[in-house]
Amino acid sequence: MRSGAKVAVIGSIFTVVAGGVGYGAYNVYSGITGGNQEATTRSAAAPRVAGTGPVTAEEIERTAEDFLVAWAKGDETAAGELTDDAATATSAVAGFRDRAHVSKAVITPGAPVGPKVPFTVDATVTYKGRSMHLRYASELTVVRGAPSGLPLVHWAPSVIHPALTAQSVLRTGEASRPPVKAVDHAGVELTPEKYPSLRSVLEQLREKYGSTAGGRPGVETWIDSTAGGVPDRTLLTLDKGVEGKLRTTLDADVQAAAERAVKRYGESSVVAVKPSTGEIRAVANNRKDAFDAALQGQQAPGSTMKIVTAAMLLEKGLVGADRPAPCPKEVLYQSRAFHNLDHFDLPEGSTFRESFKRSCNTAFIKLIDDVGDDAALGKEARDVFGIGLDWRTGVSTWDGAVPAETGGEAAAQYIGQGTVQMNALDVASITATAKHGSFQQPVIVPRDLDDRPIATASRPLEPSAAQQLRDMMRATATSGTGASAMAGVGGDKGAKTGSAEVGGQADSNSWFAGFADDLAAAAVVQSGGHGGDAAGPLVASVLRAR
Repeated sequence: MRSGAKVAVIGSIFTVVAGGVGYGAYNVYSGITGGNQEATTRSAAAPRVAGTGPVTAEEIERTAEDFLVAWAKGDETAAGELTDDAATATSAVAGFRDRAHVSKAVITPGAPVGPKVPFTVDATVTYKGRSMHLRYASELTVVRGAPSGLPLVHWAPSVIHPALTAQSVLRTGEASRPPVKAVDHAGVELTPEKYPSLRSVLEQLREKYGSTAGGRPGVETWIDSTAGGVPDRTLLTLDKGVEGKLRTTLDADVQAAAERAVKRYGESSVVAVKPSTGEIRAVANNRKDAFDAALQGQQAPGSTMKIVTAAMLLEKGLVGADRPAPCPKEVLYQSRAFHNLDHFDLPEGSTFRESFKRSCNTAFIKLIDDVGDDAALGKEARDVFGIGLDWRTGVSTWDGAVPAETGGEAAAQYIGQGTVQMNALDVASITATAKHGSFQQPVIVPRDLDDRPIATASRPLEPSAAQQLRDMMRATATSGTGASAMAGVGGDKGAKTGSAEVGGQADSNSWFAGFADDLAAAAVVQSGGHGGDAAGPLVASVLRAR
């Protein structure tokens, strides 16, 4: 492109300029919002001709310039004909004016890089008397059209805006929901700037509860997506509207601690829950992508699953916290070998409490035949711990799964491997149930906000089993595999460590579950090694913030 070339809007009139001087005697156009052409087309421009082979530098410059001029003046037909998908491009250029309500635009091309031409757009968006600038950069690619042989802009939605896809359009208008001021349970404001892990949560809360929170919608320019599950993205706010107020169950102090905690490790997540009520106090992630793994992830939870397995064995009377439970180095179950970390064993006569706090796999596997029911673990997870009961937390969550298995896969489930799938929320809830003695479905907004149905488990933990389970978790936190991580946590505390081997990873995932008084938390660190080393300190720092 010529140095300093612009496709510009001056007042309500478009003109092509270079270095402040018009291109010869051509092209002064009416504004993008309509009107009559005020000058003729190029007097010196030669007709476009077909060619063969790669597009030339001259063809790239000429085609890009012609397209940008047509776009800037709002001539969607001319712009479309300069692309290799005229119908789609024509509609998109018209939508830039009519849907996005762009009244003025300055489009400034940069130097071509091969067939690609970068450019910047300074668009003036005008809606119901309000105007603001939307500035961004994009690029186009010039190709040889087939079968015409003409140089054409290869059409892609990203030409109009880099965030656009085939399933989205640029739109300006009244927002679908009013802005929402989300606050924690004590009234402290929660913003994505201060608590970045909550961005997805806050967007969902606005979408779901914005119309009932007492606010007034503003005016926005946004990426309007028709793809299922893809959230809209606001690009420009012309009118903020009036905020509604939405009270959540989160705790600003605990959330801040969770945000700090996950910064220690990439690909980590942590969730905190109040055992007596199920209220979610914190949700945090540190990931390369925007996926909310803390609430929606699906991974094997490793030995944190032994909280559920131990509860089942205790309720069936197959073990007692202070009864002997053999812990050999290795056991074989239906041709599948299972061993303990570093192949350790415990002396003969060691109790089930010792096996639990040392996270002895073989002590659990040896009891499968005595259970005599491959579905028993899944029933315990569902009927007592509420796993898989379609939780209505107020935002999207994955609520865990312990599918029916047989043989070696059923045995793997006892120690949180195989097909068991959990996330930090699920394991935090399991820990909360163990602490409280009965399942309280996690929630992030109060139930009375929308009178939604809340999942309930079939029954509480049998009291004796619940007491023994808590005692074993307390032992783990004070003298077992969780003792180092929990050393600085005061109050009534308990823990369970876990490591989950995941195919293709050099290191296992690190899991940790813990409670302190009326707060339970769980964390996972991908490729983090052993539970007490990586995930443990994350949970401990969150519990200390209670």
